[in-house]
Amino acid sequence: MQTGPLADPIVQAFDMMSEQLQAAARYVLNQPRDVALLSMREQARQAGVQPATMTRLAKHLGLAGYEDVRQLYADAMRNDVTGFAGRVGAQAKSQKLKGDHALAADMLGGIAAQVGQLSQPAALDTLVEAAGRLSAARRIYCLGLRSSHSPAWHLHYILSLAGKHSIMLDAVGGIGADALGSATADDVLVAASVLPYTRQTIEIADYAGEAGVPLIAITDSPVAPLAQLAACTVVVPTESPSFLHTMSPAFVVAEVLGALVAGQAGDAAGAALAGVDRQSAALNIHLKTRMKRP
Repeated sequence: MQTGPLADPIVQAFDMMSEQLQAAARYVLNQPRDVALLSMREQARQAGVQPATMTRLAKHLGLAGYEDVRQLYADAMRNDVTGFAGRVGAQAKSQKLKGDHALAADMLGGIAAQVGQLSQPAALDTLVEAAGRLSAARRIYCLGLRSSHSPAWHLHYILSLAGKHSIMLDAVGGIGADALGSATADDVLVAASVLPYTRQTIEIADYAGEAGVPLIAITDSPVAPLAQLAACTVVVPTESPSFLHTMSPAFVVAEVLGALVAGQAGDAAGAALAGVDRQSAALNIHLKTRMKRP
């Protein structure tokens, strides 16, 4: 179970909650399986709140008590296909019933709609804010692990081409976070992570925050772990009929942010890209003519 049955109501009501209710709500959002399996007291302990807070959260969401929350999550878990292996089984059944063309069409239609959501005014405002922070930063650190690596690396690549001082925290040899040792508040960290959240990404982002480095989060919920640490959060949808969540919207965000930053850099980006062109020509990097078959 990636998300629980109360995820949407919690997100919608989150800003109006007290600090204690928010702590309880984050626990419910981030640990849906534990909500179904653990006692209310144990959940309260793990959330760092009093048991009564869990009851207040349930009532805030229109339920009689926290046992109703646990029952909803228990029912959802019984009906849910958990894990990648389970989800690929569900996908295979649907694919066999509807056909390959239908699955491909569903995926492409879903991705198109999700990308369309990113052009809504509020989402555009966030993208422009994030680009402004990137443009103003002395250095930009990019972080994304597992499925989130591709959009983070693509953003790093675009920024580097445009002459920005971008550093990819790719953890090769286990030293990815070492580059943050000299980071300050003049820099910025861009981190991508979606459910199921990669622990190391959150830990590195938390470490950077303690050093005063502002965070731009690319994640799937305004109350996701990264969002709780971020100065600016770009929310990307990830739902997919595939067994694996889609990263296409996050990849699109990386392309948009890179383009905005390059455009804001103006002549500096032009000079950097001219240097790239000269190097590419000198090293004969790009194919200039179509290969002929023998």
